[in-house]
Amino acid sequence: MNSYEEPARPFTPWTARGGETGWGSEAPRGICWHHYDLDDHGKMEAAQIVAPTGQNQGMIEADLAEFAPQVLSLPHAEATIRLEQLIRSYDPCISCATHFLKLEVQRD
Repeated sequence: MNSYEEPARPFTPWTARGGETGWGSEAPRGICWHHYDLDDHGKMEAAQIVAPTGQNQGMIEADLAEFAPQVLSLPHAEATIRLEQLIRSYDPCISCATHFLKLEVQRD
């Protein structure tokens, strides 16, 4: 069945104008939120993108603060692995998962 009809032209003409728009798009780790402001010529004045990892950041930190005391008696390498596992349970983007944690333990 071939029902495709070629359009009269390959684009829709438009006129640039100012405005504001925003939307959410589904991503593997949650919703990625976008917001853009355009000037009267259609050029971007401001943009904000909030990735799922950024939305989860506060909860990741709260969970780390609660979990850390339970693993600090472990050897440093093992405590680091346990805390990294907690972070990865939130499925952050790879760059966040890789560079998020630098464990420094201060012992009296």
